[in-house]
Amino acid sequence: MSDALINGLSGAGGGIIAQLITYPLQTVNTRQQTERDLKEKKRKLGTIQEMCQVVKHEGWGRLYGGLTPSLVGTAASQGVYYYFYQIFRNKAEAASLERMKKGVGDGSVGMLTSLWVAALSGCVNVLLTNPIWVVVTRMQTHTKTSKKIQPDQSQMLSVDPNETILAASELPPYGTNHVIQEVFDEAGVWGFWKGVFPTLFMVSNPSIQFMLYETMLKKLKKRRALNRKGDNGVTAVEIFLLGALAKLGATVVTYPLLVVKSRLQAKQVSTGDKRHHYKGTLDAVLKMIRYEGFYGFYKGMSTKIVQSVLAAAVLFMVKEELVKGARFLLTKDARAVKSKPL
Repeated sequence: MSDALINGLSGAGGGIIAQLITYPLQTVNTRQQTERDLKEKKRKLGTIQEMCQVVKHEGWGRLYGGLTPSLVGTAASQGVYYYFYQIFRNKAEAASLERMKKGVGDGSVGMLTSLWVAALSGCVNVLLTNPIWVVVTRMQTHTKTSKKIQPDQSQMLSVDPNETILAASELPPYGTNHVIQEVFDEAGVWGFWKGVFPTLFMVSNPSIQFMLYETMLKKLKKRRALNRKGDNGVTAVEIFLLGALAKLGATVVTYPLLVVKSRLQAKQVSTGDKRHHYKGTLDAVLKMIRYEGFYGFYKGMSTKIVQSVLAAAVLFMVKEELVKGARFLLTKDARAVKSKPL
């Protein structure tokens, strides 16, 4: 099994576990990002309070709305990303070694090269998996609401006039197939690539994340090797903390792009107030600045930081453990084969 495949599968496994743990936070955050409060009233509810409100009015299930396509998207995204990341990095390392043989450099991959490797991997990932995240965003921002109606004249004999009837506004189940059909009816095939431009710019997030992560990991291993006479092993807890710090730095820088992407991928308002309807990335940015101010670009940022840092830390920790386990099993199998008598 190739090293790229091991990293790809391990990344997918780590991504799924991180997604399961942090999904309610992600749902609340997506709703915060797509909230279009034009009266400039800042939300007073905290993340936990908003989660409780969702449970109270819509049920526990809404915190996990879109979980199935999200897990598929997470596995696909992490698998694709780590697979191509390892391929591009292997090529970069080979190129660095060739330069070292010619007397240029020390044979290690530099920070700028790591940035480019992560960016290329991110672009491939975005172009292949964007349709999945359009569906997920729609399902996360879909709310179950009820409206009150008065009984008609034919019901007056059997119903108290003062009594109101609750009519659910969500009659059909809002499942994956329903969302796919809705997106296609609205914008055709290209509707599944809504928000792709800000998402492509957002590849700087994992680029910054991996640049910070690998830089800190390299320094930690170097220091550990000096202190322990060649032993540069890193524990799962240290990987957890490094992943958290790296994701925190990347999230703060790229959050406004994430808000714009969520606005574009959520269901657009085609009638009524045109300030709620975005024709494209530039239109969304200009309308947000005009009607909501720069605060609109940072809605739900505290929730996102908690969710992203926790998810990234779990992802890195689980991925590294899975990679170690896979390599150990492969090495063990290889030794067993060699030890068999001919």
